[in-house]
Amino acid sequence: MKSTVFTILLLLTLFSCKSSDNQSDAYGNFEATELFISSEVAGKLLSFTVEEGDVLEANQQVALVDTIPLVLKMQQLQASKLAAQSKLAQVNASIGVLQAQKAIVQKDFSRISQMKTEGAATQKQFDDVQGQLEVMTQQLKSHQTTINSINQEVNVVCSQMDEVADKLNRCRIVLPSNGTVLQKLAEAGELVATGKPLLKLANLNQVYLRAYVSGSQLSSIHLGQEVTLRIDKNEKELTVLKGKISWISASAEFTPKIIQTKEERIDLVYAIKVAVVNDGSIKIGMPGEIKF
Repeated sequence: MKSTVFTILLLLTLFSCKSSDNQSDAYGNFEATELFISSEVAGKLLSFTVEEGDVLEANQQVALVDTIPLVLKMQQLQASKLAAQSKLAQVNASIGVLQAQKAIVQKDFSRISQMKTEGAATQKQFDDVQGQLEVMTQQLKSHQTTINSINQEVNVVCSQMDEVADKLNRCRIVLPSNGTVLQKLAEAGELVATGKPLLKLANLNQVYLRAYVSGSQLSSIHLGQEVTLRIDKNEKELTVLKGKISWISASAEFTPKIIQTKEERIDLVYAIKVAVVNDGSIKIGMPGEIKF
């Protein structure tokens, strides 16, 4: 009789341990890092060649905004730059002529100064030549001021050309990273505004299980810890995966209504994220379980 009772207790203990081992420590849903790709310039969307579900690569061009207004603006600025450079060439030519004339007057001034010293030239002759020399000096200074002004004008036009060139480059909408198109938010032919999202992108190669743990569980987990994940394979079987804890919330929050566990629900929980490499079997929103 004692042997029978002992056997029954042993089976109950083993069953209890097995049930405890099968029970997960946390529950949640999978999510991915989502990215909205927007237009950086306003205009008509000339082409948009992606569809939902497409897997795209970083630096791939997916759309083009109308560039005609910017091209016309660039042509106008180029004409303004050429006009300013033409004025600059004219001023430089005038400076060359004036410097040649000043050199002649300078010789006359030196000669008349010597003649005045010797009494062979009058004061009026000396004053006239000196006046001509001073006028030419002031004219050269005025031309130099004009050159500085034209150079500033050219610099402003060049800056405007750089700005337009940057906008032209931004008309090409290029992806910053790899990802899968989750949602297409515009179509070719539509007018788009600056900052308007065109598509929603997510990298599904690595996904995250966002789950919730109680305060008593925090002491048993840490960042970088490898854990076991379980997802439904079919109605009776589970698929077991490996993941690493990549984030632990610094503050508690009330238990979300979507969290349903076999344990009695508690008032406050801490959110965590477990990163896992996705082989294609995990979808966004899919439920999952964690065993620490």
